[in-house]
Amino acid sequence: MALLWLRFALGCYFVGLIYAFFALSRTSDLFSRVALHAASLGMVFHFVSLVELFLSGHVVWASVHNGESLLAFFSMTFFMIIYAIYKTTAPGVVVFPIVFFLTFVAAVGQQPFVFTSSVSKGWLIPVHIALIFTGYAALLFSFVASLLYLLQERQLRAKRRPGTFYYSLPSLATPTSLTRIDRALARGAHT
Repeated sequence: MALLWLRFALGCYFVGLIYAFFALSRTSDLFSRVALHAASLGMVFHFVSLVELFLSGHVVWASVHNGESLLAFFSMTFFMIIYAIYKTTAPGVVVFPIVFFLTFVAAVGQQPFVFTSSVSKGWLIPVHIALIFTGYAALLFSFVASLLYLLQERQLRAKRRPGTFYYSLPSLATPTSLTRIDRALARGAHT
């Protein structure tokens, strides 16, 4: 049953994949909202799949397919957190295809493994692996965000007419990007 929920999530993530290809050429507020709601629904199905797999006792943390599924879920979770903070779907252009690909591989190639070691059945292994994949998802998302901002800065420096993608990103000089030291230096320069 967990595989069925994962395939439902894959269908929802497919809408996000279509959005990613569509957003490269033009922007659409309606399609952005549809993709965001589909990705949210896909995340719910994905979560149900992971919980059901865990509760059934068939989860194998050393499995490549379960690892890909977990990484896809955490990557989408980071995307939703960033969306909640900045209200931009621009990173979805890169995140949606990666999440779709990881979920696709996990949904198509489920292979059961049998543990032979009693150490691998402890409670620390799942916690350890969840923290590892959370770190991978954060690294992936920070890479995507830095890449998008480098592209935005390059457009600004070239003094070219900004594309549609430029307007979907938050400004480079948002107040949240300033650290306390930067604020203190700015106050000291004005006095």
